Amino acid sequence: MTAPHIRNDKDGCEFVQAAQDTILRAALRSGHGMAYECNSGGCGGCKFELLQGEIETLWPQAPGLSERDRQRGRHLACQCRALGPVVIKAQSGADYVPPILPKRQMARLLGTRDISGDIREFRFQTEGPANFLPGQFAMLDLPGLGSSRAYSLANTANPQGEWHFQIRRVAQGTGTRILFESLHPGDTIELDGPYGVAYLRTDAPRDIVCVAGGSGLAPMVSIARGAAEAGLLAQRKLHFFYGARTPADVCGEDMLRTLPGFGQQIHYVPVVSMPGNNGTWQGRTGFVHEALASTLTGALSNHEFYFAGPPPMTQALQELLMVEHQVPFEQIHFDRFF
Repeated sequence: MTAPHIRNDKDGCEFVQAAQDTILRAALRSGHGMAYECNSGGCGGCKFELLQGEIETLWPQAPGLSERDRQRGRHLACQCRALGPVVIKAQSGADYVPPILPKRQMARLLGTRDISGDIREFRFQTEGPANFLPGQFAMLDLPGLGSSRAYSLANTANPQGEWHFQIRRVAQGTGTRILFESLHPGDTIELDGPYGVAYLRTDAPRDIVCVAGGSGLAPMVSIARGAAEAGLLAQRKLHFFYGARTPADVCGEDMLRTLPGFGQQIHYVPVVSMPGNNGTWQGRTGFVHEALASTLTGALSNHEFYFAGPPPMTQALQELLMVEHQVPFEQIHFDRFF
């Protein structure tokens, strides 16, 4: 069967869709910079209009489309496959061109370790090298699931082919139930990546601010490790804020302590929103975006911002940075997950 041919009428780009790919993955795998963020149906960043041809929709009720979008005939490129030659109209841009082309490969689970009460690190290994940028994510095809799950990397690129994910167990989450209960060392899954546009910008001259909430810890740790490996912290600082619900949820400091410059160039600030009434927590309390605003000195526009976490946290940070402090959009990096 001939692979479907796709043309984006918006910019004239043409590419071919492999058997397992969605329209979005086919575009990115070809090096086409189609707009996207989560690659999972949640954010709506890859909306397109179908001008010619026929498609199938993998998740008709994906939250990335509003009812108004559906009435207007819009679709999500990450949740659609072409059934033959199609012509679409989709946003694209140089910022979305993959710096490393994503590829599919088999990955074997090496082992796991618990990071907090509900976050566990899963270490996979592929035959080839692990090529990705700090802050990116990969799609995992887990046994028994009909769709891929997106998880962020916590380590950095390496020739040994190790891909480390720090994943929070979600109540009623089918994907995390399989990972936490059914997957064992030696088991193999398919890994597709890297994806994501919120990766470390090594050419940015400003101090770095990382803000993590929950399992958003993984990409922020990756960025901190990447900044240290690239020698960026010789002349600038890295401020790492971690927002937790309770003192028992605080984590990440042990990973940063292994990096050169911890305590001098690297500053870790945990913030707890529900400290309890027993007085055992002596650190910062409240919301992590409020702690950021009160901790950093000087204009916030003097920093490069990276963040990952629950939607309320990312929304609050966007409003703080872009609306209240007029931080240029190109200095703010995050991928929306829901």
